[in-house]
Amino acid sequence: MDWYPLWNSLRIAGISCIIVFFTGILFAYYIARLPRMLKAVLDVILTLPLVLPPTVCGWLLLLVFGLKHPVGRFLQEFGIQLVMTWYGGILASAVVAFPLMYRTARGAFESFDETLEWSGKTLGLSNTFIFWRIRMPACRQGILAGTVLAFARALGEYGATSMLIGYIPGKTATVSTTVYQLWRTNDEAGAMKWVLINLAISAVILSIINFSEGKNRQARRGV
Repeated sequence: MDWYPLWNSLRIAGISCIIVFFTGILFAYYIARLPRMLKAVLDVILTLPLVLPPTVCGWLLLLVFGLKHPVGRFLQEFGIQLVMTWYGGILASAVVAFPLMYRTARGAFESFDETLEWSGKTLGLSNTFIFWRIRMPACRQGILAGTVLAFARALGEYGATSMLIGYIPGKTATVSTTVYQLWRTNDEAGAMKWVLINLAISAVILSIINFSEGKNRQARRGV
């Protein structure tokens, strides 16, 4: 059995999760502090990939990064090609997973007790220290939930990924695209194997989320 689709899916999901972790936290932190109207406009823009069909997201990415379009041609001059390459899947997965990380992190930041930050400033603590040593630990449950959800979304991504990188065995194949290709060629037994693998991974991810939420509830009861 060729395990490349699983390795490639985990690689794409892992790298895209790292990207959306930092970008999601960055946008969530600063947008949560903006005026309500501006926050609402940016929310719509940044959350669009969450409600758009994944194939539409993939088509829009092709319009920007396709080899016949200016950005795609510009990147190709530097040897960077996002279409029909496995690392193009990182871009597609990051785009569709970003809203989950952003919205979850923003909700966690908005529920943060700002008096803790004000108290830290009166003690002469820097903004960087307050963010990483006070705000982030206080919001860790929401951040963890957003990270796990973003990873799960990136791991199961099909629509945008198939539009941007297609299906090339040993090069761009992922678990989701492999299931579709095996089904299309009437290899239901092979497709079932990958479905069961995907179900097992999903069950582990959901268990992590439930465990995290259980610890959070216990901590609140203790308080």
